[in-house]
Amino acid sequence: MTETIFSKIIRKEIPADIVYEDDLVLAFRDVNPQAPVHILIIPKRPIVSIAEVTPADTELLGYLLLTVARVAAQEGLEEGYRIVINTGKDGGQTVFHLHLHLLGQRMMTWPPG
Repeated sequence: MTETIFSKIIRKEIPADIVYEDDLVLAFRDVNPQAPVHILIIPKRPIVSIAEVTPADTELLGYLLLTVARVAAQEGLEEGYRIVINTGKDGGQTVFHLHLHLLGQRMMTWPPG
């Protein structure tokens, strides 16, 4: 996998507004928020996209979703939130390091995008 901005954030080479971190994941506020709460949750182990995961990633993927729930509760998103994973160029992925968008504190519309 090539170097990404997220790799640099993980290594603390560039600043980020980190809201949660442990040995496996990092969560930080998006610099271009699309909702009042817009947090990116990323695995520290680089995975290009959801299209690149394997059965060996099952536990990490579950952990990412548990982290979303933890961060949503921490952010007071009791009324609901949306989780988005953009995959590939046509899916709107701009950073090729798997990341989940946690969006909240506004009414989400459907269909998205």
